[in-house]
Amino acid sequence: MNSAQSTETPRGIDAERVNAWFASHVANAQTPLSFVLVAGGRSNLTFVGTDVAGTRFVLRRPPTGHLLPKAHDMSREHRIISALDPAGIPVPPAIGLCEDSDVNGAPFYVMGFVDGVIARDEKDVAAYLDEGARRQVSFALVDTLADVHNVSPDEVGLGDLGRRDGYIARQLHRWYTNYLAANQARGGTALQTMTALHERLSKSIPDQGRSTIVHGDYRLDNCVVSPDGSEVLAVLDWELCTLGDPLADLGQLLAYWTELGERSALGHASTAMPGFARRQELVERYAERTGADLSSLGFYVAFAYWKLACILEGVYARYVGGAMGDDGFDSSNYPETIRWLAARSEMAAAESGL
Repeated sequence: MNSAQSTETPRGIDAERVNAWFASHVANAQTPLSFVLVAGGRSNLTFVGTDVAGTRFVLRRPPTGHLLPKAHDMSREHRIISALDPAGIPVPPAIGLCEDSDVNGAPFYVMGFVDGVIARDEKDVAAYLDEGARRQVSFALVDTLADVHNVSPDEVGLGDLGRRDGYIARQLHRWYTNYLAANQARGGTALQTMTALHERLSKSIPDQGRSTIVHGDYRLDNCVVSPDGSEVLAVLDWELCTLGDPLADLGQLLAYWTELGERSALGHASTAMPGFARRQELVERYAERTGADLSSLGFYVAFAYWKLACILEGVYARYVGGAMGDDGFDSSNYPETIRWLAARSEMAAAESGL
């Protein structure tokens, strides 16, 4: 992981109390730990803590300011990775959960540090993944997503993680509500396009097939991969995970997956670099691995762009409110990016005949 370097304890960590918690709850931690805020996270805060023996741990906690309802549930994330690890899904090992907000101002959980490549941008791809590895990792990502969708929620103890039916309708309601709340919190003006898309998508929801575990934000830079690209070593950021329609995950991956000459939804175009598979190849691989009917996939891509606009509105509101820590990120381009995502959702909806 790439981390922001600092000689001081970053905002979001009460060094004395967190170190005391580590001393009491993590058997192999040699305190005190030094913490750095990991660059790249735009929702929950992620810190790498290094103890005096050089062992690294990862601590996840909510942002430090106003939080949206039902968001940033640390016990939920901890529960999910604890359940998926024994099922063979590559996740960081769950080490401990602290639900006492007096320790660090909010609940947090600790997981093991997984050493590998997180390709956040073109620079990371160029440095760590050659062209052969890029093609390999394209299919490793799809295969891992198929494996997640093939896990039985009941068999791993996650059968009550959420309702199984009506997933997209609930998602549309949830994200539109969050979008409006975040927009109001930062003093913005809601986009008419976002409202029109909410209505348009709500009237066009495909019949949901099977219900599976859904990651909710599955993409290349939410995974730790091996340098040769052959393996996903750990899937990260399970905060949006629930039960529902697996095609929402595939649509999200495709929305993030930039090809040569395209603008990226993330502000960088890692997958447009030579070597990465094309979106159609990812679709074919997923169909091969799951046997899913992908005839309505265009809807899920349109929904993914719209949902991402809603998510970025929430992240931007937290930056405006000072809740995202001192990671040095310039969020001033978010309003324009949100408008572009809304337009891209409109385009995808039109291409799909919605």
